[in-house]
Amino acid sequence: MFTILFIVCIVLVIFILKYVFGNSGSNPFAKDCREPVKKMVYDEKVKNKVLKQGFVASKVPDNLDAIIIGSGIGGLGLAVMLAKVGKKVLVVEQHDRAGGCCHTFTEKGFEFDVGIHYIGDLWGHTPFRCMLDQMSNGQLQWEPLENAYDHVILGPLENRRSYPIYSGSTRFPEELKKRFPGEEKAIDDYMRLVKKTEFGIWLLLVLKLCPLPLAKFLIHTGLVKHLSSFFKMAPRSLTDVVNELTENKDLRAVFTYIFGTYGNKPKDASFAMHSLLITHYLSGAWYPKGGSSEIAYHMIPIIEKAGGAVLVRAPVNRILFNDAKEAYGVSVLKGQEEVHVHAPMVISDAGIFNTYEKLLPKELQAMPDIQKQLSMVKHGEGGLSIFVGLNGTKEELGLKASNYWIFAENNFDELMEKYMNEEREKASKKIPLLFVASPSAKDPSWEERSPGKSTLSLVSFAKYSWFEEWKDGKVTNRGADYKELKQAFINSALDVVMDVFPKITRDKIEYVDAGTPITNTHYIGAPKGEIYGVDHGIARFSPELNATIRPQTPLKNLYLTGQDVFLCGFAGGLAGALTCGSVILNRNLHLDSFVLAMKTKYINKKLKDE
Repeated sequence: MFTILFIVCIVLVIFILKYVFGNSGSNPFAKDCREPVKKMVYDEKVKNKVLKQGFVASKVPDNLDAIIIGSGIGGLGLAVMLAKVGKKVLVVEQHDRAGGCCHTFTEKGFEFDVGIHYIGDLWGHTPFRCMLDQMSNGQLQWEPLENAYDHVILGPLENRRSYPIYSGSTRFPEELKKRFPGEEKAIDDYMRLVKKTEFGIWLLLVLKLCPLPLAKFLIHTGLVKHLSSFFKMAPRSLTDVVNELTENKDLRAVFTYIFGTYGNKPKDASFAMHSLLITHYLSGAWYPKGGSSEIAYHMIPIIEKAGGAVLVRAPVNRILFNDAKEAYGVSVLKGQEEVHVHAPMVISDAGIFNTYEKLLPKELQAMPDIQKQLSMVKHGEGGLSIFVGLNGTKEELGLKASNYWIFAENNFDELMEKYMNEEREKASKKIPLLFVASPSAKDPSWEERSPGKSTLSLVSFAKYSWFEEWKDGKVTNRGADYKELKQAFINSALDVVMDVFPKITRDKIEYVDAGTPITNTHYIGAPKGEIYGVDHGIARFSPELNATIRPQTPLKNLYLTGQDVFLCGFAGGLAGALTCGSVILNRNLHLDSFVLAMKTKYINKKLKDE
């Protein structure tokens, strides 16, 4: 028995080395492409020449190597990697500007970010920082948030408790121990579990890259849970794990507060997913200087330099297939006409639901393998965003470069359950969870761009069904009832803000509006208004799902990239791009970015020592 097990392990190691660590294709991270940082461009008209290039057939490059649907970070990131190895890529975007959730918009002189609130893991020469530097040739500048970067606010005004969250592997638990004397063991056990679970994420990548028969072998033999603490903890809910650690309800809340960054209440959330978020911010949190539109602004020229293009106002209404069920292009709607664009490869950053349910012909949608993948996932929760423009500087308004997670109380599961099951009118009167951040306070270039002004981004959740009746209305005029419902949510959120930030008063507000789930559908193509792609509950982290949903689709020449391939958020979307790129280029780009990070770290240390 031991001999058989030993042989199986040897074969397994050989397969993993061959398919996960064996590299034969071109490497977009072969060299450090960083250039001296150029002067920032603040002129919106100049930036729009890059970000708002409208689709016309004459702008489509000849002899394309690939077409990517969607210009979110999963699409743009992959396009840059392909461009760096000489591929000519066309990215088509249905919105009027590139960037997906990284785009910005301006109203009444205020610039608002749509989806980037803070990014972790950018300290020093981490592989993630190295990858982002290569994606922009070193032009993206990142500003650290204050430390504490998050504040967890619990309870009503008369019994309010505030818990700052600090970065640092040592400082994070030390500060918690100061706030919760007697809970030292619980905090240490929590940190140990979080780090151990996160470390096992490597096997998720293996399941995506290795041949499907090998992935199934790992799953059906139970080896995934023996080899990876990530998959061992994945079936366990955040609530169950945390409740075993402590009886202190406020500490439980602090352990779980960041569930809002992936959209599942703690009892439905996988502890494995939660561990990734905690470790992602252990070294600190950062914000892009100049706002999140800087991301697309510095990536697009790299794509163009290789002969590709990023074109907006280019809604794809279907993917083109030949009789052999091979993708060979897309159909873009230009007014009432279809423009067919051909390429040997089509990659979708539009999400699995849009790709399979909207862009495939009916007969291909019905394929058992397609239906199997769709049956394994469900839509994430709808997002509610409120954008506030304020008259006053950050000092005058008491705003800081940090985030506030404000909860009505510490019983998160009950709060969210009740809220999401309410009738919409009642739900709009009291929002139990509100994320509050000031992009203007985080951005050192803001004062130069918009002196004397400030912005707030407020984020929560809302059911798509609350707003669904207005989904077919004109986006700028959906009717009085819709406006009234939106205003009720806005008023509820502003009451919370003014309660926590006493220097912010109604007379300081120059602009306010809300983006509901149907707003998300219109602007970012989210089918049910979700902002994190497919649902990230416990089922999302089953080994079977992660082995089945991979960059390769059941249809030849059609691939998936972005959040639905790997994980949600900015980092997760980029990981999806790296994973898809690894399949297309036949090499492990995750490993390549790691190797380059180690090289640059070594070179920088050597230069410093000299």
